[in-house]
Amino acid sequence: MRVAVLQRAHELRIEERPVPKPGPGEALVRVTAVGVCGSDVHYWHKGAIGPFIVRGPLVLGHECAGEVAALGPGVTGLAVGERVAMEPGIPCGACRLCREGRYNLCPDVRFWATPPYDGSFAEYVVHPAAYCFRLPAGVSDEAGALIEPLSTGVAAARRGRIGPGSRVLVTGLGPIGLVNVMAAYAAGAGKVYGSDPVAFRRAAAAGLGAETLPAADASEWLRAATDGGVDVAVDCSGAPPALELCCTAVRPGGTMVLIGLGGDRADLPIAALQTREIDLIPVFRYAHTYPAAIAWVASGRAPVERLITHRLPMSEVASAFELVHATAEGAIKVMIDPQA
Repeated sequence: MRVAVLQRAHELRIEERPVPKPGPGEALVRVTAVGVCGSDVHYWHKGAIGPFIVRGPLVLGHECAGEVAALGPGVTGLAVGERVAMEPGIPCGACRLCREGRYNLCPDVRFWATPPYDGSFAEYVVHPAAYCFRLPAGVSDEAGALIEPLSTGVAAARRGRIGPGSRVLVTGLGPIGLVNVMAAYAAGAGKVYGSDPVAFRRAAAAGLGAETLPAADASEWLRAATDGGVDVAVDCSGAPPALELCCTAVRPGGTMVLIGLGGDRADLPIAALQTREIDLIPVFRYAHTYPAAIAWVASGRAPVERLITHRLPMSEVASAFELVHATAEGAIKVMIDPQA
């Protein structure tokens, strides 16, 4: 089978590897759609993300869906030929955090495309059947691949307590920001505002129903428009101006959710947060989100396929990374077909 392997920064190579065999509790999945994520591009561009360093050949990709091709011993609840979305993190299942249900924080999690664990830019992958989620007939394979980024929106909506009538600000309108716009509305938000300096990203958010703001210094306007500030501000960029906007645009007693990772440290107006009792809530990946995300897509509440701007075969995966890195040609979500 073909796999796309990152050898070092800016060097992706198509290689041939044997088709893996599923072991006990595992499924062999024929991969039909993989989304290019910003973290994939960061590894390709820099060779590292914080402490996670690419020290040897690495298969990237973790947003994927496909068709079950074979099952290992002991698998129940799945059948050959069924289409599935795959949750890419495999926790240990035994530590305290896993037992508490917060398996996204498992210190021994094996997460696809995070060094040293290979990901899903491959024609076939083996994955625990427990983390393969059946796709309804009305949900395409590409939409199935996008259940992974949408899950960050489900997690943010839950942890940020977004509900009916909530007024929400989303800063950073790349793919993660856009799925958070969808998730806020799917969770019942009455109004979503979005901020990003890039015009085509603001246009994409506007197409999803958000009122968009080009400037990061719009806190005064937002407070006036919302009678004191938004209920929840969700930052998906990690950029200092966006963090400042979130801090100052949220109402007293409101919530600020941190998704974007802009660096190891951030300069926040602590006095403004403390004197107004703003709940500061970080989100790291997700847990127990795939069923809800799939239901949102199946019902039409989260139209994730609208994010897809480019579709390329596996042979052009390097071009896909160039597109996303340069935000060229209005690239939002680039999808790879490993079978093409």
